[in-house]
Amino acid sequence: MKSKGSVYLVGAGPGDAGLLTLRGAELLRSAEVVIYDLLVNPALLRLASPTAELISRGKRTDFSQEQITELLIAKAREGKMVVRLKGGDPYIFGRGGEEAEALAAAKIHFEVVPGVSSVVAAPNYAGIPLTHRDHCSSFTVFTGHDNPDDDKIHLRYEEIAKIPGTKVVLMGMEKLAEWTKSLIAHGMPPETPIAVIQSGTLGKQKSVAGTLATIAKLAAEKKIVPPALTIIGDVVTLREKLNWAERRPLFGQRIVVTRRAEQASQFAQRLSQLGADVLELPTIKLTTPTQKDAIIDCLMELNSYDWLVFTSANGVTAFFDIFFRRFQDLRDIGGAHIAAVGPATAAKLRELHLQVDLAPEEFTARKVAEAFKKYQNIDNVKMCLLRAEVANRELPEALTEMGAIVDDIAIYKTVVETEDPTGANERLLETGADWVTFTSSSTVEHFHARFDLPKLVKKFPRLKLASIGPETTKAIAKLNLKPTLEAKEHTTEGLIAALLKANKG
Repeated sequence: MKSKGSVYLVGAGPGDAGLLTLRGAELLRSAEVVIYDLLVNPALLRLASPTAELISRGKRTDFSQEQITELLIAKAREGKMVVRLKGGDPYIFGRGGEEAEALAAAKIHFEVVPGVSSVVAAPNYAGIPLTHRDHCSSFTVFTGHDNPDDDKIHLRYEEIAKIPGTKVVLMGMEKLAEWTKSLIAHGMPPETPIAVIQSGTLGKQKSVAGTLATIAKLAAEKKIVPPALTIIGDVVTLREKLNWAERRPLFGQRIVVTRRAEQASQFAQRLSQLGADVLELPTIKLTTPTQKDAIIDCLMELNSYDWLVFTSANGVTAFFDIFFRRFQDLRDIGGAHIAAVGPATAAKLRELHLQVDLAPEEFTARKVAEAFKKYQNIDNVKMCLLRAEVANRELPEALTEMGAIVDDIAIYKTVVETEDPTGANERLLETGADWVTFTSSSTVEHFHARFDLPKLVKKFPRLKLASIGPETTKAIAKLNLKPTLEAKEHTTEGLIAALLKANKG
């Protein structure tokens, strides 16, 4: 008989993926089932195993709390390890207590993993400390969802108005004008400082500050909508000095990352740290090439090559995945020199403790050919070019013209990534972005196949294209488009540097 499973109520934090706890990340990686709320940062789902079942709660009207609870119990009784991923902290206005009660009644093993709450995180990212020696030593939290029919939770504004210290209001946007007027009517000065923060901790965070008397109008003018949090008290006046998050260089810029999922995380994380609202939308995935015989022949003849030439980090990964399935010893690679186009490719080879003999940084056929010419006379030199199945023919042709004997071996094939577990497709098509970053010609081609890039640019006039280098720019030009910028250094760090420069200007 299969044993019962377990349910972990995990706080996902307020939005910024970096605020997930280590314990939460550990459980996500091990989960067999992940049931997540609508407001959870989709980037966190990348931590889950590729085999995990991902279930979105979706719109609250479509998936009731009762159905969620029944699903948790059902999956646990199947013997599964279930992570219930909830925004903020499970026990702070998250109905985690109700879910825990149901699991306890069903005799299902459960654990609760605290999460960073928006109560403290959103004010932090808006430059507002909840307590401060010169202003207050306490804070009060309440929800703006008032229910006058239930005396237990009916908000008594006459009492709230008298509480000293900072006040934090969750879910209060719908009746902002009403309850601010009520606080004034019950004795709070109309000039009391107040701030409203929408989508706190994210790159799309919006904040507005005013007074109890003016905030409703100011929030409407700035089009502040839920999810939002309100802070009332003198500490709001510190915002002008302490507002660090909204002063980051890429703050407010929505940037689309099109790299394949396995490569995107570090690039996306760096953009997020700089304040960007990152939309991870992998457009490609790698598969085995069509012609496998050529790879087998290449492996059997490794000792006959003078050069092994890698043009991408993907090529390095794909080649050595195949190599180590056939050979156990890295020395079986033979005595060939190794060339790597671009610093990222060279770095990937060095991870394997391989010496890179030639590393032309600019990936154009002319520049690579010139680099070989400077290194040695390549007349009758045998080269193995290890790269994608569909690739520009300029490089092997340029090397052949110089007298080299070139075997152009496809060791992987890029295909369109069609899966979209995080709903990034829909968000892009609904609201657009400020930048789409392209890190290879294949990301351009597959993104276009999925979205029709010229049509997308026409639909969202503010949308700008960022290219990592000349070959990627050529792919964009084939669509009769021109990138707003091309990185001088053809790496993701070079691309980030170009984005920073463009945003500063």
